[in-house]
Parts: sequence; structure tokens; C-alpha cells
Amino acid sequence: MQLGTFGLWISPRRIRGEDQAEAARLAEQLGFGALWLGGSPQLPAVRPLLAATRELVVATGIVNVWQYEPEQLAAEFAELEAGFPGRLLLGVGIGHPEATGEYARPLTKMASFLDGLDAAPAPVPADRRCVAALGPKMLALSAERSLGTHPYFVPVEHTRFARQQLGAGPLVAPELTCVIDRRPERAAATAREFARTYLELRNYASNLLRFGFDERDLADDGSDRLIDAVVPQGSAEEVAASARAHIGAGADHVCLQTVGVEGVPHEQWTELARALFG
Repeated sequence: MQLGTFGLWISPRRIRGEDQAEAARLAEQLGFGALWLGGSPQLPAVRPLLAATRELVVATGIVNVWQYEPEQLAAEFAELEAGFPGRLLLGVGIGHPEATGEYARPLTKMASFLDGLDAAPAPVPADRRCVAALGPKMLALSAERSLGTHPYFVPVEHTRFARQQLGAGPLVAPELTCVIDRRPERAAATAREFARTYLELRNYASNLLRFGFDERDLADDGSDRLIDAVVPQGSAEEVAASARAHIGAGADHVCLQTVGVEGVPHEQWTELARALFG
């Protein structure tokens, strides 16, 4: 799929349903290649985004495998594919332990879920799905059974690691949260507020400990160097430089999530597009 080098990632908590179609149109007009819908969406939620645009790829970031039966998900994918051929990328993920009481053996669960997508009456092709992955085993599974991986809340070092693990070919498409705000103190406070939740989740915290951070960095809402690494802040040009650093580390596609603004962030996305595309 032609995702382009840069895309956008939106949360339904910040851009609500009635505004998401507008966000999709704006993303396409500004030249972004893909729009990722987060928040563990049900797949039909992407239909308005596809209907509002002509060529934009719409991706899920991610459908939670604990919340779906694979046959149902495959049927919903087939229905959308019939209406919008070649424009939907199915991102699936295991979520985190705090989100479900059923969480156990995540690698086995993901492999079984992908088996179900393959065995469905209308299978989801491997090159039309990607897997959220942080650790080496899930990364390997993403390369073997899908287009590649969509990591979330990761520093550049993880992107470099993912590319080294997967080699050339599989997709590496990290999400990059950012704050476009030229007021340093306010930008840092926004970034720290966003990061607080993820630093309390075991899978994200454990992953950061593998990439140059320690328990002191995770304490007290995160050290400055940790926050700067996972949630870059500043002007659109400074944020664009961080996105390009992920590309330089081996990413094929970086999807940027701007935080600190409720609703469709027209100004921030426009500035970001100017900085990324000229």
C-alpha cells in the first residue's frame, strides 16, 4: 500500500466522530498519505473517513484482538474493501495487560487471531494488515504474518531496533506523538500530561527500559530526556526533524499524533505539512 512517508494519527477522545470526516479531508488536502484511527476502534468506524476522501489510506491503530472474533473482523474488512478498494489497512494489536482481564500469552493470542483472519470465508490478505509490536518476538510475527509493524509510544532507538530485527522489506510505521507549541514550558507540560498514562502501563514502560532509560526516567511523570524522546515538542520544524529522525533510523512511514488541541487541529496540521512537505 502507498502510505506515503508521513501520515497522521487521531484519537477519538480528541477528535470525536462527527469531526473525523473533516479531519480525513484535511489530511488528504495537506498531502499526508494515511490517517490512522486509534482508540481500539470497531472497524465500521472508518467508513466515514474513507467516504470523505478519494485516495487517502485509512488505517486502524489498532483494532484490539481481545474485542473481536477474527471471522467478524474479516467480514467487516471485506465489506469496506468492496466499497473502497485498496484504501484500508487493518492494524491489529494485543493492547496492554491493564486493559483486559483475559490478557494472557499475547504472542499465542496474536498468532491465533491471524490464523482466524486467514481461515475466514473472506480472508484478510497478509499485505493488508499490520501488527502493533514492541518486543522482538511480536516484531518477528508481524514480519512473518503481515505487512509489518505499527509501534506506539517509542523512541527513535526502537525504530532502529525494529528495522534491524525485521531487515529490509517489512513495514515499520511508528506512531509519533508531538506537541506543536513554541512556548517551551506549556509544551513540556502538555507532553508530560499525555505520557503519564503510558508510563503507568507495563508494556510501554518495560519497552522504554530496553532502550536506554531506567526507573529514574520513568518516575515522577518521566524525566525530561524521556519525554523529549517519545513526545517531541516545539515548532513544526522541530517536530518534523524528529519525524525525519525515525525515517533515518529505518521507518518507512511515520504517523504523527498532535496533542494539546481538542477537535480538528487545522493550524497544527497545516504547519506540520508545510514543514514536512515544503
